[in-house]
Order: sequence, then C-alpha cells, then structure tokens
Amino acid sequence: MTEPPLPPGETPPAEGSTAEAHPERPDGDVWDHPGLWLSLIVIGCLLVATFFGARILGL
Repeated sequence: MTEPPLPPGETPPAEGSTAEAHPERPDGDVWDHPGLWLSLIVIGCLLVATFFGARILGL
C-alpha cells in the first residue's frame, strides 16, 4: 500500500533512522570564549618580549 502524497514543502518521514537528536551544550562553556584565550596569549607574549627587551637594554 502506498503512502498518501505529502503537501508541498513538507518533509517526508525518515526511513530506518534510529538516531535521536544530539543534546545541545549549555552556553558559557570555557571554549565558547576565544577572545579570552587570545587575550591571555597576547599578554603572555608581551610579558616575554618585555623580559627579553629589558635584558637586551641591560636594565
């Protein structure tokens, strides 16, 4: 027996799919803030550069 035709724009049901939707992670995870990590890396680079600059100048 055939299924009745679906209205235009409606998605037919999936056949044989046993997977469920993936749960979404809650907002605010530590990796969701790349700007924070970038600023920490830049500050660390500036501290190292300042240290070597002071050694070169003999301060």
